[in-house]
Amino acid sequence: LVDFDAPSAAAHLVAAGVPFEARGATISFPLDFEADAKQTRYAHALDIDEGGVRARLADRIAAQHEGEPRIGLPAVLGTDEHHEIRNELATALDAAVFEVPTGPPSLPGIRLETLFRSALREAGVEVVQNTVVESQATGRQIASVTVDRNGQRISHAASSFVLATGGLVGTGLESAREGVREPVFGCQVPVPEDRSEWYVTDPYGEQPYARFGVSVDEQLRPQSAVGDPEFENLRAAGSVIGGFDFTASGSGTGISLATGELAGRLAGEDVT
Repeated sequence: LVDFDAPSAAAHLVAAGVPFEARGATISFPLDFEADAKQTRYAHALDIDEGGVRARLADRIAAQHEGEPRIGLPAVLGTDEHHEIRNELATALDAAVFEVPTGPPSLPGIRLETLFRSALREAGVEVVQNTVVESQATGRQIASVTVDRNGQRISHAASSFVLATGGLVGTGLESAREGVREPVFGCQVPVPEDRSEWYVTDPYGEQPYARFGVSVDEQLRPQSAVGDPEFENLRAAGSVIGGFDFTASGSGTGISLATGELAGRLAGEDVT
């Protein structure tokens, strides 16, 4: 796995001052894959135990194992059979086995998405994946959104809505010479009138445009230019919210998780 280096991972742990010794070892995977094989290819092989790969992998790790109580592996230990694979390795090696997250595609993320979708189905949630093209509102209450499904326009009504469409890097905000806009509900996006203030010339400097997004109140409702909620039944979550640099802050995912959970809870209170 070209984006995972065990000695470097161990060195980072030591440098971080963890209260135990750490060392890294590199082994060859028991099956021959293309040099640029993705994590999902390794995970699939382990899921189906292709060529007895689980036992063979355990043997190769055991050859490097010196009795350490914990063994960290790159996050490729299956998708569907993750718990079984991890337990088999832990039993064979007599050590706790954990995974170290790697770059995309993220196997822990894929597993989490699978669990999340399963929980939604069990809760009776209908999932519709289409592009929202417009919204309908009465005063400060959103009544419905219209989606495009293969050329057909279909309306979806609800008591509450959550805007989680992403920022400028995603599709949640649109920029033009006239300014920046949120295209679904038309929420205000505060930006400097002078476009020269949108950026700094230092390529490593803090770019103001990276902080663009809707302003929200304590209830995560997007605010108008005068500070009032744009809509009473609309919440925002994730990088569509302004005021922070999703990437440079180093906490963008945490902010998305925190605001996503709160927005969902508040939206549920609107319904009840």
